[in-house]
Amino acid sequence: MKRISKIIAIVAITLVIVSCASSPSLQKYYIDSQENKNFLSIDVPASIISLKDNVSPEVEDALSSLKKFNILAFKKDDTNGAEFKVEEQKVKAILKNPKFKELMRIKDKGRNIVLKYEGDNDTMDEVIVYASENSQGFALVRVIGENMEPAKIMKIVNNISNVDSEGFKQLEGLFKGSN
Repeated sequence: MKRISKIIAIVAITLVIVSCASSPSLQKYYIDSQENKNFLSIDVPASIISLKDNVSPEVEDALSSLKKFNILAFKKDDTNGAEFKVEEQKVKAILKNPKFKELMRIKDKGRNIVLKYEGDNDTMDEVIVYASENSQGFALVRVIGENMEPAKIMKIVNNISNVDSEGFKQLEGLFKGSN
């Protein structure tokens, strides 16, 4: 009986150690970064998106698959360049997780944008947009939804008439102003 108890205790301790040593999650990174003064964190509902008039039912259906946006942005300035590099490496390490599949990568004039998703080839439960610019900082956007379809999501982008939110205005303001 004592031997079984010891085996169970060893297995339990091993599981705790293994789970603590696992790679950091995107959700944990968001939570850990919210208290940092260099970050702006905003959660906004998908209802802030207004579509153009007379969109197809397919586009309306795609919009209904979106639930919310979690936005985390790091504003780089003259005093936090070293921290920017550390945080940028943390994000890149998290996004290397094979559970995130790459949709697209864009590099232009010092700006980098990476779109990744979690899910299978037909439906996505989360889309991650990582945008960085060495002199400005970076933004990490989690688009949370249910059974989002890649082709339909692209149709939403083409049919957006307005995105009006104080949160997005704050995010825009984060990357303007003094450096």
